[in-house]
Amino acid sequence: MELKDAVSKAIRDIPDFPQKGVIFKDITPLLSDINLYNEVTDNLATKFKNKNITKVAGLEARGFLFGISVAQKLNVPFIPIRKKGKLPYKTVSADYALEYSTATIEMHEDAISETDNVLIVDDLLATGGTVSAAIELIKKLKGTVAGCAFVTELLFLHGADKLNGIDCYSIVKF
Repeated sequence: MELKDAVSKAIRDIPDFPQKGVIFKDITPLLSDINLYNEVTDNLATKFKNKNITKVAGLEARGFLFGISVAQKLNVPFIPIRKKGKLPYKTVSADYALEYSTATIEMHEDAISETDNVLIVDDLLATGGTVSAAIELIKKLKGTVAGCAFVTELLFLHGADKLNGIDCYSIVKF
């Protein structure tokens, strides 16, 4: 079976979660299949192996699940990007829009340098708000964003349009 078909089959739809009218894409069945999980992280790493990646940044929380493995496969450090107030050292922050409010993500101020070429990893590209804020964080620290890698993408939300031409890769597009 082709990888995208296997991933599509493994992701289950949860209707009306976290609120009525939303169909949540649940990745936990994918995580419970170690062979499929390894294929997914191999695929994400392979897509960017010739891009001179120096660090992988993962978005809290599901981006950590994939980003750490991708960083290991690329043999580079992993950088956590977390919700405001969760990191213990000095941080830089960026705000992004939610449906009816805003939220803030942070990264340690010494996580990225101007010589870094960073791959951002997350499980899902939806509206693009969170990943756009992550791009802003990396640029604040004068790093370069080499690309963004996702397990899934919700095309109808046009999140990739907010990434301003940055190389964006998703295994499965819904």
